[in-house]
Amino acid sequence: MRRCLAAVLALAHCGAFAASCDKPVYLTFDTGHMGVAPLVAELLKRYDAKATFFLANEPTQSGGKTLDEEWAPWWKARAAEGHDFGSHTWEHDTWLADLPDGRFRVRTAAGIEKPQVRELSAEQYCEGLRKPAQRFLAMTGKTMPPIFRPPAGKSSPALLAAAQACGFTAVLWSPAGFLGDELNSERYPNALLLERALRDIRPGDILMAHLGIWQRQDAWAPAVLEPLMKGLTAKGMCFAPLREHPRYAPLMQQQMQGRQP
Repeated sequence: MRRCLAAVLALAHCGAFAASCDKPVYLTFDTGHMGVAPLVAELLKRYDAKATFFLANEPTQSGGKTLDEEWAPWWKARAAEGHDFGSHTWEHDTWLADLPDGRFRVRTAAGIEKPQVRELSAEQYCEGLRKPAQRFLAMTGKTMPPIFRPPAGKSSPALLAAAQACGFTAVLWSPAGFLGDELNSERYPNALLLERALRDIRPGDILMAHLGIWQRQDAWAPAVLEPLMKGLTAKGMCFAPLREHPRYAPLMQQQMQGRQP
């Protein structure tokens, strides 16, 4: 049954956000090599699903970057379809350690790029969060909500506080929502990942996958993604954007009000 979530969203008008079913799950994608991006877009349309994308400027199979002019039309089309978006840091900076002087040690690595260990101030880390939002605005004309996903899900209380100070709230994923597309395909074949996901995912879970993983030999999409969406739909679940999640709904109001993070 479709129903309005005005109370959850704390909005004055029920129609301000799309309606949701009674058993939502929140499908999210981090950027990757983009090889499966057209397929993901097709499946989202087929299942009338809304997703949330976390953007970093990563290398693509075509030799460019995920946020370059080649992919700008793809992002603009997804924004027009009503999906949600967040930052994934511009250079895909994975937290390694807090430093005594307030800086952070990070590993800068995306896809096939050679990893580099860097030290960033809180302001430099914040700038890495802002750049995808600025690029998203340039590509789509829309404001990115003030959410981010730390690469690899790694962070610290100090890093989260620094991000919060510059307006960003972290979004991770549910334990059952780790869909495993970045795992070794010999140890974690697609059949195993699908079985585990269909068994363990429950309404309210945040799910996480990527728009293409370089190191996985046995492609995860569509082999897992399509039957997963079909199976969860058969269980009465729907795919909702994070703007309908009870925790993140108040933050997403900034998008409605046209403010940048």
